[in-house]
Amino acid sequence: MPSRTPAFKRRDKAEEQRTRSPSLKFLVEPSSGLFPSGEDILKLLLVVFIAVSVAIVCSFVSGFLNRHPEPFCDSGDASNDLDFCETCPLNGWCSNGELNCLHGYEKQGRICVQDGKLYQSAYVLAKVVENYACQSFAHVLCDQDGKIWFQEDDVEKIIDDRKAKNYIQLADDTFNLAKKKSLEIVQDSLESKTHLNGSKEYKCPEILAEHHKPFGCRIHEWIYGHVLLVTGVFTFVPCLIWSFWILYRKQILSSRAEKIYEEVCEILEDNAMVVRRSNEGEPWIVTSWLRDHLLLPKERKDTALWKKVEELIQEDSALTNTQSL
Repeated sequence: MPSRTPAFKRRDKAEEQRTRSPSLKFLVEPSSGLFPSGEDILKLLLVVFIAVSVAIVCSFVSGFLNRHPEPFCDSGDASNDLDFCETCPLNGWCSNGELNCLHGYEKQGRICVQDGKLYQSAYVLAKVVENYACQSFAHVLCDQDGKIWFQEDDVEKIIDDRKAKNYIQLADDTFNLAKKKSLEIVQDSLESKTHLNGSKEYKCPEILAEHHKPFGCRIHEWIYGHVLLVTGVFTFVPCLIWSFWILYRKQILSSRAEKIYEEVCEILEDNAMVVRRSNEGEPWIVTSWLRDHLLLPKERKDTALWKKVEELIQEDSALTNTQSL
């Protein structure tokens, strides 16, 4: 076999290098799609963060729901270990780890709150006592029969009367608590004083009693405090009304007189035409006949009306009149 020439050998070597170069390039320079981009890394971190957050929240909620509350420490037991039990709440009695609220309080979660119905009833009773005491004091301020100071027995009697009239629908034991609470409210709203024997008396503040005065008493006090103003009003108003009445009557009188005057003119004109045609009769008409003919019976008593008519006739130059006719 003939040996290859040097030129042919160089050509084979070049082709061999071109054939092997892609493999070498792949090994030396890795592809750009082999590693994730920066945006893909951020998305991956966000997904991991959300997953971890959800896992933490679920773990917390599961632990909270499955957590058993600590029992309450028994009331009156000084040997309670607060590491293993919770202090008994105010207004409650705890026994064997359980909470029982005192009478007049209701359980709300792990605390004892005041019974809403009981407090409302106590407030109503205290308001009844306040109104009664203030109305009585208001009568005294108006020089009427009343009472200023009320003993504690009087206050309890007012409350018991309210219960007796079935205004408060409570059981006896609950009502006693409401009455006790109402007395505490009364002490804050009314003035009180304590005697040497320990008894108490209550009085409505004078400022509050002013708002309970009867309407008639308020009017009397207002008039007494504004005598000059009231006197001026009662003097000026009648005079003003009388002035308006005089003006109104003059206007009505003038209007009626003008209407009668027109009727007089019509009668005189008709009479003049009849006399002129027949050459008989009297052209003069007696004033009294005109007055009786034109005026209503109740108007004849009002001399001012016919006097006004005569003034209009005298002012009319087309009419001739004499004092006798």
